[in-house]
Amino acid sequence: MNAYKLLYGPQRRFGMFIHWGLYALTEYHEQILRRTPMERDDYEKLISQFNPASFSADEWVRQAKEAGMSYICFTTKHHDGFCMWDTQYTDYNVMHTPFGRDVVKEFSEACKKYDMGLGLYYSVPDWHHPNAYNPLSTHQLPPRPSDRPDMDAYVDYIKHQITELLTNYGPICCLFWDIPPHIDDPSLNELARQLQPGIRINDRGFDPGDYSTPERHVPNGAFTRLTEGCQSVGRQSWGYRRNEDYYTARFLESSMDTILSKGGNYLLNIGPMPDGSMPPKALELLQNVGSWYKRVTESYMGKYPSQLFSDQTAFTVTQNENQLYLHFNGYPEANGVCLRPLDILPTEVTLLNTGEHPDVALDVIPTLFMEPDGQTPWLHVYNLPFDELAGEVPVLRLTFESAQQLQKYTQASAVTEAIF
Repeated sequence: MNAYKLLYGPQRRFGMFIHWGLYALTEYHEQILRRTPMERDDYEKLISQFNPASFSADEWVRQAKEAGMSYICFTTKHHDGFCMWDTQYTDYNVMHTPFGRDVVKEFSEACKKYDMGLGLYYSVPDWHHPNAYNPLSTHQLPPRPSDRPDMDAYVDYIKHQITELLTNYGPICCLFWDIPPHIDDPSLNELARQLQPGIRINDRGFDPGDYSTPERHVPNGAFTRLTEGCQSVGRQSWGYRRNEDYYTARFLESSMDTILSKGGNYLLNIGPMPDGSMPPKALELLQNVGSWYKRVTESYMGKYPSQLFSDQTAFTVTQNENQLYLHFNGYPEANGVCLRPLDILPTEVTLLNTGEHPDVALDVIPTLFMEPDGQTPWLHVYNLPFDELAGEVPVLRLTFESAQQLQKYTQASAVTEAIF
């Protein structure tokens, strides 16, 4: 699998996305200015109210670490244009609030303490900057009478701010642009790479970047490039919403497992409350998903996507030498599974969720009686406790005597190396 690569290496697969800014004070949505009649002038007055007494970057990063996460991606500036760091290029920033603390700096220090990667989100749309209006892009607000749309001037502003972010806060693992401007300007990513050699840059900026970012869905088929799936704990908003519709832990695990088992990264978002604390339900979900992830994490680390059983819809497969991992990220129909074309017994079968060892045999399967090989004994795993695990994704590990035992099956099923 020499062609198989991962976004941030084998150990940084699961990250926390954090959407937090002035919009938390509205308790509605991070794009409240696009989704309600609220005026920008009224919104921008929120700068005088931002004073999150309960905020602790250390606590947030510690909670992420305990959930098995290994990196953070923080919203330094969302579409509203408000900056969460001590920038020299606009007064519309966190240092001009009653809070008056550089949030990005505090995250940088906490990530270093807990050995977490730090990634930075930066919105290309900016509803505050007078030069930022871009009719070629989406997520724009019409310019105010006092604005002076000028993309050249605005790109200079972006370069100044990116230079600050990639110079003043230590190692940065990724730059997460948001909303493609539909302007081809490779110089921005070139600047980022000069300032942070080895940084990964996503596909929502001024050129295709290094990796794809499917949002709130799982793409069909194998990934053809580095991929980071993005999802939030809440269906309605990425920033904090008082009346949020939270996803179930099972739904999030299914989405996450499908992305990870295809070789991608998973970035799970939480929108903190106005006082800087985590919403209790969001924290509960984080802990539940984290508990499951830590029990099954070996099925992703150092493993690669396999096309063995590619005709199956009940599960996806990861593999490494003499081990197969079956990821039941859909809803299993029965408590047993026939693993044709395997016609050998494994040395061990383990359900990673619980440590149990389900029953296993070479069986002639009655439902295959019409098939040409219907009288062949195939590997059959049964008495799986799927009903007892209805709230989480089961992951099954099958260990065989040697890699050579599996080689003929992977060749027969035309396994292809991931090309990203």
